[in-house]
Amino acid sequence: MPKAKYVFVTGGVSSSLGKGIISASLAKLLQARGLKATIQKYDPYINIDPGTLNPYEHGECFVTDDGAETDLDLGHYERFLNERTSQANNVTTGRIYQSVIEKERRGEFLGKTVQVIPHITNEIKARMQQLGESGDYDVVITEIGGTVGDIESLPYIEAVRQLRWELGRENCVVIHLTLVPYLSAAAELKTKPTQHSVKTLMESGINADILVCRTEYELSESIRAKLALFCNVKREAVIQSIDAKTIYDVPLLMQEEGLDRVVMETLNLSDDITPDLAKWKSFLFRHKNPKNHICIGLVGKYVELQDSYKSILEAFIHAGAANEVKVDVLSIHSEHLTRDNCEQELKDLHGLLVAPGFGSRGIEGKISAIKYVRENNIPFFGICLGMQMAVIEYARNVLGLTSANSTEMDEDTAHPVISLMDEQKNVEDKGGTMRLGAWDCTLTVGSRVHDIYKAGDISERHRHRYELNNAYLTDLTKNGLKATGFNPKTGLAEIVEIDVHPWFIGVQYHPEYKSTVLEPHPLFSAFVEACNTYANKKNLIWKIGK
Repeated sequence: MPKAKYVFVTGGVSSSLGKGIISASLAKLLQARGLKATIQKYDPYINIDPGTLNPYEHGECFVTDDGAETDLDLGHYERFLNERTSQANNVTTGRIYQSVIEKERRGEFLGKTVQVIPHITNEIKARMQQLGESGDYDVVITEIGGTVGDIESLPYIEAVRQLRWELGRENCVVIHLTLVPYLSAAAELKTKPTQHSVKTLMESGINADILVCRTEYELSESIRAKLALFCNVKREAVIQSIDAKTIYDVPLLMQEEGLDRVVMETLNLSDDITPDLAKWKSFLFRHKNPKNHICIGLVGKYVELQDSYKSILEAFIHAGAANEVKVDVLSIHSEHLTRDNCEQELKDLHGLLVAPGFGSRGIEGKISAIKYVRENNIPFFGICLGMQMAVIEYARNVLGLTSANSTEMDEDTAHPVISLMDEQKNVEDKGGTMRLGAWDCTLTVGSRVHDIYKAGDISERHRHRYELNNAYLTDLTKNGLKATGFNPKTGLAEIVEIDVHPWFIGVQYHPEYKSTVLEPHPLFSAFVEACNTYANKKNLIWKIGK
């Protein structure tokens, strides 16, 4: 008897149908019924992790407390469940093969020929059961990346087939997410793509227990009956996943469709507890019924792809709901900002966030934007590279160090106010070698951040190689840019702020990673509150002037 029940989520027809959101929604519903649920993501690409991938390719790289660079879906898992994930929650093909090859090199296979079956599939199965065998969870949901039929996904599908056989049908359930497209020329929904997708899955030896059908329009009873008949599933197991206004509606929509009930019935779990979603519904009400609208500019390098800053955008939703404010985020490409156009581009904003990133592209645009909001008392929030750019801007324009820079951008700068960390100087490999995961930070009593966190010691997640150079701390502090958070072990500055500015804070870490629906991050909440105050003041001045 396994220690946990397993749910496998596969996809067909098209990518980006929302396997991650469906998985997170199901986990939320099971959690609301009193079950301990977790989610893991298996990605078919051969990279060890997404840390070296371009954000345009893969979206943001999410970082866990234990320093794993993971798929952005783990962010959804944490935001929905309000539970921390770890290294074990995200596995790539690259990591699977690396582990098997290392075992072969150590002679663990006793001279046998190493093959996809059984060695690769055995490794996959072992990792799929790792969280379940810990004894911490009742249900483990496993999302298989890609779509069925992809050559990269075949080992994972085969591993699922084997596990269903080994663990027994009442301990495993397979959910297949597929597309029911609407053809406008014919004015009807088409089921054939779903039928073919299910057929492909069956060719791999797996019968789906539940179909989740992504659609733009309501599925009629006849379509549901047709899909059930042709895809070998029960009628109640054909679940409609219609386009929602927000991803946070999906758990309630899945509850209406009975997804959690069907899963529990299939897994032979007791269905006598009514899900408690009161706090979730309260969040949705505040989110959908704001008392004010504000516009915050997000200055970044990868703004063309929304997923590049996914956690930041979601953190604004959480903070907006907490403040009963609708936050409209205006994406601004840093390469398009100059000293000459900053006023025109930024003057109507109620706040500015300068986003993380790497490399020299668009740096001067970020510095110009920070100068404008600092001099015009517009609320400012800098994260990671955004914080570093705030230090450079201040050093150049307040301290008069016109050549101040980061050694990431200019190795020979005369004033390296941002420099490479000592432990990074001899690092040659790029993957997984940054300062990663949760690190402690001690806050200065009486500082703005101390008041926001309501604590003296905090822990936040990091992903960077460069730090504020302590050699410039004294001059910066004397001139008004104060370091108010320090790593207790290294003494390196983690936070800077200007106390005479309405709201000007830069942090070296990534607070967006820890923001959830039920626990919005205090920095984002305080920033949105400051932006709302500024918006109200600005509106009042406009009315008086008029």
